[in-house]
Amino acid sequence: MAQSMITNWVYDIADMHDKYGVNEAVRKLDSEKLRKFLEFRVAFLEEELTELKENMDNPEEIVDALIDLCVVAIGTLDAFEIDSYKAWNEVHKANMNKEVGVKESRPNPLGLPDLIKPEGWTAPSHAGNHGLLTKI
Repeated sequence: MAQSMITNWVYDIADMHDKYGVNEAVRKLDSEKLRKFLEFRVAFLEEELTELKENMDNPEEIVDALIDLCVVAIGTLDAFEIDSYKAWNEVHKANMNKEVGVKESRPNPLGLPDLIKPEGWTAPSHAGNHGLLTKI
């Protein structure tokens, strides 16, 4: 499956996981080990976020940390056999139904547009798209 990188990040991560046998290995984990794997991935995300926070004056490190966050997040969805496209579409649809406003719990000192959930807003549903998370 290996080929040159393309612009489909979800495919690129799946390609990388296929190359290194990640999905095959994760499928063999029992529920306890799946939970530990999820905890590992969450810690991995925290590590990348810490890298970002610690390098706010270094553009190279900022870009690297932001992309690494995407790689780990998309990779986690892929490893748990969650349809990233379906999940993305659900969240995007819900976000597009928000409106510009002020969220009191999230200060916005720059006054940039911020999205809030209007009256009657519907949260995204990921029903039927939980992959291996249902085995935890």
